[in-house]
Amino acid sequence: MSGTASISKNRARGARRPDLRVIGPLVALVALVLIGMALNPNFLSYANITNVLARSAFIGIIAIGMTFVITAGGLDLSVGSMAAFVAGLAILVMNALAGSMAGLPVLLLGIALALLSGLAAGFINGILITRAGIEAFILTLGTMGIYRSLVTWLADGGTLSLGYELRELYRPVYYGGLFGVSWPIIVFALLAVLGEVVMRHTAFGRHCAAIGSNEKVARYSSVAVTRVKLATYVILGLLVGIAVVMYVPRLGSASATTGLLWELEAIAAVIIGGTLLKGGFGRVWGTVVGVLILSLIGNLLNLTDFVSPYLNGAIQGVVIILAVVLQRDTGAAR
Repeated sequence: MSGTASISKNRARGARRPDLRVIGPLVALVALVLIGMALNPNFLSYANITNVLARSAFIGIIAIGMTFVITAGGLDLSVGSMAAFVAGLAILVMNALAGSMAGLPVLLLGIALALLSGLAAGFINGILITRAGIEAFILTLGTMGIYRSLVTWLADGGTLSLGYELRELYRPVYYGGLFGVSWPIIVFALLAVLGEVVMRHTAFGRHCAAIGSNEKVARYSSVAVTRVKLATYVILGLLVGIAVVMYVPRLGSASATTGLLWELEAIAAVIIGGTLLKGGFGRVWGTVVGVLILSLIGNLLNLTDFVSPYLNGAIQGVVIILAVVLQRDTGAAR
């Protein structure tokens, strides 16, 4: 009887223990906001917050797709290079069509091409990982180099710039919006809500978690493992295309440095948000919090002279390491 009572007490104590994967990112975000308010009165100004959200929307959109890939036990290191290649290809085609077609149809064709190119690139990654059996880390490391080289080749080592008329026509996609909120923020928010619903309330989201937790058991449970894993990479590729559609009108150009380190920022946001790097557990809303944490850290360093902004990468690295350590401690406690 005493043994049974002890087990019951331990279970009750475990049930009362807060899940650090869930509340940890929120606590960190609140703490960061409070620190920002204390160090700079303009930190929470409307102009600063909307600027931070608009700039982080590209990484955020990609990170939503990365959440599904990592939850299912995968990884994609090529998304930054993929974004650069998709942007360069779209700009090249739009410039080529501009002389023979009106502006708006050219713009719509360029947007469609960006979405289809991102989807196709994600499909290629997914099919080689699921059908050819290549490890995701190795495969996407290879495609990362391929896409980066392709955009460098397309730009002949320089920069691909959108024509002036097309650039002016395209600008509202980034600088326009509704009720003072820019389109990248709106698109990011809508995709985050949709992603969270899919992750938590659909069979696809549950299957992603099951595959990441134990792929063999998932197969025995009649989960279409290959199809689901392929779908995660296709979704990620499509979201890369959407991010590119939002990003190109900001600068109107693409080069070999476009999207540099986006893959690391997206993965970092996913991990900081509480998704397990080994797979089996993922939260899209946590990823959104992770994106905000990384963006606000950089913004805070730019607004204050407390720490040099050149140390932004170092501080983000420390945050990532702490997030992984927290995951390990949480897992051990369980």
